[in-house]
Amino acid sequence: MARRILTLIALSLLWVSCNAGPSYPRVSLAEPGLFPAQATVGEMRPFRVAIAAVISPQSTVEEYLPFLDYLEERLGRPVELVQRRTYAEVNALVRDREVDLALVCTGAYVRGHRDFGMELLAVPQVQGETVYYSYIIVPASSPARTLADLRGKSFAFTDPLSNSGRLMVLHMLLQMGEEPGLFFGRTIYTYSHDNSIRAVADGLVDGAAVDSLVYTYLLNRHSELAGRVRVVARSEPCAMPPVVVHPAMEAEQKAFLQNVLLTMHQEEEGRAALARLQIDRFVFLDDRAYDSVRKALEEVERMP
Repeated sequence: MARRILTLIALSLLWVSCNAGPSYPRVSLAEPGLFPAQATVGEMRPFRVAIAAVISPQSTVEEYLPFLDYLEERLGRPVELVQRRTYAEVNALVRDREVDLALVCTGAYVRGHRDFGMELLAVPQVQGETVYYSYIIVPASSPARTLADLRGKSFAFTDPLSNSGRLMVLHMLLQMGEEPGLFFGRTIYTYSHDNSIRAVADGLVDGAAVDSLVYTYLLNRHSELAGRVRVVARSEPCAMPPVVVHPAMEAEQKAFLQNVLLTMHQEEEGRAALARLQIDRFVFLDDRAYDSVRKALEEVERMP
């Protein structure tokens, strides 16, 4: 079903800005709270999936369609993609139970777990690893060789709740003895990692903090970017961005969803969907794996 409406989605993206927070039922532009709690007679309530804007809205739709198709087949009900501009908005969708499942950023998960018990179901394993990094990138022509060389320069963060796109670089500056709020000359938010990478490649900013997985993914897909950006620093390893649910979800449904994710690599369609996202498989990861991110967040939040 999802592939049949791809053209309609593409057309809708020509006039729907990411600020509007589109949902695709896959094509609906309803705002949170307008979805019926129960399906009307003769209808089946869609299973709502939110995906944090790690990459831009159009790229998210294109890359995640096979994953949504797979979920639709395994669940036996319509699946609806819900997108919002910021990580905080996606967290709010989970908190208010406006969505059934969400793929969130590591930093957003740590905050959601602290604030309302957001619960982890699975994490992606990529090239055998369940960790990723924050990359500090600059234009290929930049004289900068380290993060310290970006003092007073313009810099792009992805989102206020982003781990790799904001938190890690602030923590790195603290470890350098710097005051993060005074280090860069000018900062902006791009609200997706691919936007940050392109902003650096196009010389719109002097540097950016981006997700290492998205960086590798995007350069593999768009080889022309490879010669226009380069990495000058890398954070400590961080636990992967997880797939999450609200803690009050029924245990039986939670277990079923977790099993769907953890076994999808065993089926041909599941492997194809994972391959599109450059994921080996989904695995379970204990919440304690995020303790290093929690510690970094606590230190950054203590800043004046």
